[in-house]
Amino acid sequence: QVQLVESGGGLVQTGGSLRLSCAASGRTLRPYVMGWFRQPPGKEREFVGAIRWSGGSTAYADSVKGRFTISRDNAKNLVYLQMNSLKPEDTAIYYCAAGGDISSDSKRYRYWGQGTQVTVSS
Repeated sequence: QVQLVESGGGLVQTGGSLRLSCAASGRTLRPYVMGWFRQPPGKEREFVGAIRWSGGSTAYADSVKGRFTISRDNAKNLVYLQMNSLKPEDTAIYYCAAGGDISSDSKRYRYWGQGTQVTVSS
């Protein structure tokens, strides 16, 4: 079992930055991929990016590439989502998730956090 808790959401102006954190606990995380997803108001959940816990390789959705960066702190079991140049369309509930492989398919992720709200004002 893996427990995930997101934090760091809030209200920010267009062009601003936020850093989300995902605290992971439970069984060893080394076999897992940590993904970030988001669900904008009235829309489906969508893939933001993911990082392999072992090795640190990453993948990003085209919509955030160059603006968002995922990193992890192995010693603290933390995964970060650094979001720069934020736009109103980035407004969403952001979730971290743990899965077996890097994938944009949310069904490939077994464990989920409760989500944190990010609101970008225009």
